[in-house]
Amino acid sequence: MDYSVEIDKRLNIFNDLNEDVYKKMKRFTDIMYSSIKSGNKIMTCGNGGSAANAQHIIGDIIGRYKIERQAFAGLSLTVDPSVMTATGNDYGYDEVFARQVEGLGKEGDVLIVLSSSANSSNIIKAVTAARQKGITTIGVLGNNGGEIEKLIDQAIIFNFKDSDLVEETAMALFHIILMDLEKQLTK
Repeated sequence: MDYSVEIDKRLNIFNDLNEDVYKKMKRFTDIMYSSIKSGNKIMTCGNGGSAANAQHIIGDIIGRYKIERQAFAGLSLTVDPSVMTATGNDYGYDEVFARQVEGLGKEGDVLIVLSSSANSSNIIKAVTAARQKGITTIGVLGNNGGEIEKLIDQAIIFNFKDSDLVEETAMALFHIILMDLEKQLTK
């Protein structure tokens, strides 16, 4: 294996980021800031590695990222096996996030979705449920935005759908977003 080829793929992704992506990152920060400042919460969801990233983002929101501060409200929809399995068993796996959004979400909250395929039906249903409740939806999507792009409020979209590359890039972008969010919320 030529490791330099794999490193170059990642470097090229970051070198190709442009002003449009930076503006969307700032918009994500502003959306999250407004939600938290208004007493609302951030929810996240994703599948596989994106589920791990969804949990990571919430860990940084509730815990801290760079600045010692109070906890902010956040909830990963990927972490409760009893809810996931009961919902999956009773309603099907497509409903595991949507039912949580319906039960736990409220107007003014934010739902962050992470999807390399951008076509996962459980994510599509979660975004649909969020929109019905007045929850703003943002996310990082691969595969040219797939079906989710048509439903989501704001998205950073990549043309590739390699799960590893989408997941790695999404987490790097969210670390920067969270850094800015913390600075704004602790002024």
